[in-house]
Amino acid sequence: MVEKIQQVAQEIEAAQLTNAAELEQFRIAYIGRKGRIADLFDGLKQVAPEERRQVGQELNTLKNKAQEKFDQAQEQITNAAADERTTTAFDYSLPTVPNTLGTRHPLSIVRNEVIRIFGRIGFNVAEGPEIEDDWHNFSALNFPENHPAREMQDTFFLSQNKDKLLRTHTSTVQVRLMETQKPPLRSIMPGRVYRNEAISARAHMVFHQFEGLYIDKNVSFADLKQTLYYFAKEMFGQDTKIRFRPSFFPFTEPSAEIDITCMICKGEGCNICKGSGWVEIGGSGMVDPNVLASSGIDPEVYSGFAFGMGIERITMLKYQIKDLRLFTENDVRFLRQFENVM
Repeated sequence: MVEKIQQVAQEIEAAQLTNAAELEQFRIAYIGRKGRIADLFDGLKQVAPEERRQVGQELNTLKNKAQEKFDQAQEQITNAAADERTTTAFDYSLPTVPNTLGTRHPLSIVRNEVIRIFGRIGFNVAEGPEIEDDWHNFSALNFPENHPAREMQDTFFLSQNKDKLLRTHTSTVQVRLMETQKPPLRSIMPGRVYRNEAISARAHMVFHQFEGLYIDKNVSFADLKQTLYYFAKEMFGQDTKIRFRPSFFPFTEPSAEIDITCMICKGEGCNICKGSGWVEIGGSGMVDPNVLASSGIDPEVYSGFAFGMGIERITMLKYQIKDLRLFTENDVRFLRQFENVM
């Protein structure tokens, strides 16, 4: 028994405890309930009675020595790990992590610029709901019952209520404005609109518009033209030219498409403008008397004009962006190009 105790003592003395794995192996081999020292205590009953006391004392000394070696090694390993964590987490010599600021979206930049331009000539901002009813989206704007825009391929109707839909234009805000306020009215209506179209480089199911409405006594088409001349030169530059082409819209009469000189070729002709030197930016016209009457405004006393343009369209022309999908992809490489744009 004494020889076994001396052999175990030598093994404990020679044991290398430098990491947690070695420490755990030492605990199992010598200190645990099934370890070498526990086996020696079990064998104590086979020792002669006259030697049992002395052997027991040596076993207790061996047990204490093993436990002391284990505790010292455990403390050293724990302190070393704590020192390593402290060094790693609080290295004050490392540079700080930069806080990068975001930038405004190009659509927001153009929207705000539109508001500023029209604000300088007395237009305020009006807003309305994006979920609309048939009356405000179609009927009040002089759309016949069989107009193609009422079909499902153009409009998102709500399945729970067929009279409710996602607005297809911000003209709905014009109707609500005319219903609730008396002339004179001079407002622009920027907002998000929805149409059931395939997404491509030139079309999207969600996009942004702004529309303008001016109603007062003796408003003429000349007022409309001068307003849009002013806007085009302020938005695109003083060299910008504008032209009007006869067109048709249910809610205006007469109606006209709005073209400006191509920003790419400066009117010389290119593939963007299909060689014409002109690009379309929106539609306009004098408010149809039926629309005024349906909103409670006497068309014999008041007249007015309205216009509408796509914010994406203007942004693409202003910054020469060729793919509409870039506006919704949130690619920071694209968005960072507008960090210094005011």
